[in-house]
Amino acid sequence: MPLHVLDHPLAAHIITHLRDQTTKPATFRTLAYQLSLLLAIESTADLPTEEKTIATPLESMTGSVLTHQPLVVVPILRAGLGMVQPFTDMFPDVSVGYIGLERDHATAVARSYYCKLPPLTGRRVFVIDPMLATGGSASNALSVVKQHGAINPTLVCIVAAPEGVAEVEKSHPGTTIHTAALDRALNDRKYILPGLGDFGDRLYGT
Repeated sequence: MPLHVLDHPLAAHIITHLRDQTTKPATFRTLAYQLSLLLAIESTADLPTEEKTIATPLESMTGSVLTHQPLVVVPILRAGLGMVQPFTDMFPDVSVGYIGLERDHATAVARSYYCKLPPLTGRRVFVIDPMLATGGSASNALSVVKQHGAINPTLVCIVAAPEGVAEVEKSHPGTTIHTAALDRALNDRKYILPGLGDFGDRLYGT
């Protein structure tokens, strides 16, 4: 399975401060934006381009521009909302869908409570969720977007556990995953170790 772990000193710097339990929500949101921007750039590195002839102030030249392949980003609510803005900033024409999944803290099983998606057929689809823990929510969301016409959707997260990566590979073989960190394991409550706690709670101060 194509697993891409972000390898950049700035990313390592940012995620260290995201993990720090003393980081306040306002700073946490800024750091999450910065790291998500790096992931947005990395996960779109294979977007197709085409040649275009332009005139600089000095001469004509042929450069590269993105082709008109529509992009869709689908955050898993609620924590995934913290990763949306970098994609919309980089790609103003991107469409945004939403999948609401809530993890039962006793069973660690994801429950679906909301789904609103734009047309996905023929579009490049990115499912985004900060924490890939058990892989249940990500696998569920990937199934939903595929049922709505997505082909080979990409999963983008900030921290991943080996168990989550294995579950996505089992449920959706060949799925490309981009993450800023591959952590050690899950604890008995299915939280990622060392992790950074509950991303949504830290993002929104709840």
